[in-house]
Order: sequence, then structure tokens, then C-alpha cells
Amino acid sequence: MGYEAAFDKLADECGVFGIWAIPGDHEAANFAYLGLHALQHRGQESAGIVATDGKTLHVHRGMGLVADIFTVPVLDTLKGVAAIGHVRYSTAGASHLKNAQPIAIQYAGGALALAHNGNLVNAEQLRTDLETAGSIFQTTSDTEVVVHLMARARTEFRPGSREHLLAALRQALGKVKGAYSLVLLTESTLVGARDPMGFRPLVLGRLKGSYVLASETTALDLIEAEYIREIEPGELVVIDESGFHSERIFPGPGLERTGRCVFEHIYFARPDSVLFGRSVYATRAAFGARLSVEKPAQADLVLPVPDSGVPAAIGYSNASGIPFAMGLVRSHYVGRTFIEPAQSIRHFGVKLKLNAVKDMLKGKRIVVVDDSVVRGTTSRKIVKMLRSAGASEVHMRISSPPTAWPCYYGIDTPTRQELIASSHSVDEIARYITADSLGYLSLEGMYAALGEDRSGYCDACFSGEYLLDFPKQRPQAPLRLVGA
Repeated sequence: MGYEAAFDKLADECGVFGIWAIPGDHEAANFAYLGLHALQHRGQESAGIVATDGKTLHVHRGMGLVADIFTVPVLDTLKGVAAIGHVRYSTAGASHLKNAQPIAIQYAGGALALAHNGNLVNAEQLRTDLETAGSIFQTTSDTEVVVHLMARARTEFRPGSREHLLAALRQALGKVKGAYSLVLLTESTLVGARDPMGFRPLVLGRLKGSYVLASETTALDLIEAEYIREIEPGELVVIDESGFHSERIFPGPGLERTGRCVFEHIYFARPDSVLFGRSVYATRAAFGARLSVEKPAQADLVLPVPDSGVPAAIGYSNASGIPFAMGLVRSHYVGRTFIEPAQSIRHFGVKLKLNAVKDMLKGKRIVVVDDSVVRGTTSRKIVKMLRSAGASEVHMRISSPPTAWPCYYGIDTPTRQELIASSHSVDEIARYITADSLGYLSLEGMYAALGEDRSGYCDACFSGEYLLDFPKQRPQAPLRLVGA
């Protein structure tokens, strides 16, 4: 059983990292390793690094965590002046080594490696068309579609030249629809690109005269790189011996509406990152403060569901005046998967992750702050755990609106039928999770706390208002609340 399945959280997506040419330094892969370590929260299924020494691409990928895959002997095989890296959680394509990224190929235009965060909503149709035309795919990942489109591109430039590479990439990105923040590496060039809506984050930094690309600023912090700015939606950046170059590959009116993922602020990004120009920690605290105004409770303590609920719980506590306490203690030694030798003990999944502090909770009225409710199974177990620990009342507060719609832009969400808020009212959910009360942050309150206009964000998981067409799902039975 996967960790997210056991703990009922939306699954993280992926993280990308790239670094170009620190003068006189062939340790780019070591910086990539550190960058991926800082982005590990975005994907724990597999990881990969591709480095170039100026003549050859050196590749290593593996299943598992970054620290386990990239030992010192492995990093010694990845010497080079530039590198890209990727941590993955599969949103398209099975969990298998063949789908680990970066994808590295050799074709008529030369050698290249590509790493991608996001999801292409038209990948299945493009793949069918490419296979009909003779393309042979090695993976089930939608990222490989971009590589095949580049390989089939026809340009006026000499294959292997920088101009041919960029023209082929422009053609490929002009055909895909969906979310992508990607990094691409050849023997002599590093490229970064972000989709026109800007669903997934990508930032630019500088280190010792070199440039760094990363999904989040926390990766820049770890390697002591200076944060410069975000890569803009629809922007393509090229870094090579001649320096840094930028262009808009999708100029025009379409950029008036962007679709930055608001759930990045709620859960996915690390709280120490700066995301879309705003501190993630401060934003989550603001969500909690607003939640306390919209959904107050008479209580003795405010508890977070660690770790993602901590900033919002602090904000709720500060705004309400109710004391903050760490009444739930998290084990940090549970990975994405864990050993479960028998079906009879599967209900211990949440207890492997959290435990209540009984002396603190006995006889107390508790406000529990979490970032979201997916199926409701974890919230139900947490409430029962707190009651067993002696809490007299348990009021659940959620620092986001009800998650009622699946994401098709790079988040691994369940089907709509599996999302409890898609078919049940707040009162029905409260009864199912056995809470004395349940309150969500409103959509309007979320943007008021964020301090930004809704037109700059994608909130389809809350509103059902999708910014791009998505594949239709086969009808399924609604989620049945066993034990409600």
C-alpha cells in the first residue's frame, strides 16, 4: 500500500532541477543531488540525474529516495559541468524504473535528456498519432511524447545545432496541451520552459556565475544560490556558453489568464519556499487566520495535523487566541511505502504516522487544523484517536475549500467519485468523520487571505472550473461512507 493511500492525502507530483556550468567545476551532479534532496517532498517514487561533460551525457536513474539512489560511487560516474535532475511521483505512467526521469535519448538531432513536472491532457491522443506514424515508445510516461515530437520535427536548421534543438522544442510544445515545467539538457545547452498557463512552478537562480532552474526556491536555498525570479508562463530560457537567453514561445492574449496551482500553496510546496512570489509559510498562516474568522470554535487548544497543517494551525491560534499545541506527534520514519505483513493490521496505517499526546488532550475541547480532506478516511481515524486520548470535543477545521474535483494538470488525485466532498454535504462529512463540527475555508476567503485575484490561479479541484479540456472519465459509483 502506498503512503498516500494509507494517509489519504493528494499525492505530490514531481520536481525538476537544472544547473549550468560553474566555471572550472565538474561537480554539477552533486549540486543536482542536493537540489533533488530539497525537492524530495514532490516525489518519492524515483529519481534521476543526467550530467554533461561537454561531449557526453551521463545518466543514472533509480527507484526510491534520492539519498538511497545517489551514493558517492554513483555520483562519481556523473562528472560534468552541467546537470538536470528529477524526482517523480507518477501522475501519468506506471510506477516502474522505465518511467523514471530524466528521459535520455539519442536521435538525429543529437543526444538530449528531458525532465518534466506536470501532466499533458492530450498525451494519449498524441501518442496514438505518433505510434500510427511509426514511433516506438519505451515508457508509458506522457513526457516521452515531447521527446518523440521533437525527434519528428522538421526545421531549416542543421540537426545537432542549437537552432535546430530550439525549433524542434518550439514545435513540440506547440502541439501539447496541459501543464509542464520542464528542463532539457544536451551536451552543450540547458533549457527550461513553462506552459502558457503556468500551472506548475519553475524558478531561476544564480550560483557562482552559473544559472540554476528548480521547481521551488528551497532547492536554491540548500545550495546557497541566489533567487532571481520565476520563469514566466509561456517562457523558454536557454543557457549555454554564450550566456542566458529568454523568449516567449506563446506570446499574446492567452497570457492574460494564468493558471498557477493554488494547491501548491495549500499543501504541495515546502513551507520554506517562495511560491509565485509569496512565502508559502506566511500564506498558510494567513489561510488559518481567515479560517478562524469564518469558522470559529469554542475550544481549549488548537492542534495541527503535522506537518502540512502546522502553519495554518498557528495562524488559526494567533487569530482566535486559542492556545496552540502539538497534540499529534508525527513519526518521521514512515516513507511512501511500508511493510504490512497481514491484511488484519492494515488499519494501523495512520497510527504508523501519528500518535496523540494523551496527557495534553484529556478533557480538552480541541480544534484540529488540516490542509484538506480527500476521502475522509484519515480525518475519521484522527478524530477517533483524539477521542480515545481523552478529548471531550473535536472540531475539525480545513484550511482550504472542499476538494470535490480531480486534477488533470499534474496532481495525482482520486476520481471524482472517490472525493468525499463531491457527493456529500459538510454536515454529512462531519458525521462520517465523527467530528463535533467541521468547517472549511471558503473559496472567497482563500483568495482574500492569499491577497491575489482568482484570475491568476487554477482552483479546479475546488470549483470544477477547468482552464483546459480534460479527458472524460467513465461513470463510477459514488463514494459509499462505510460506518457513517
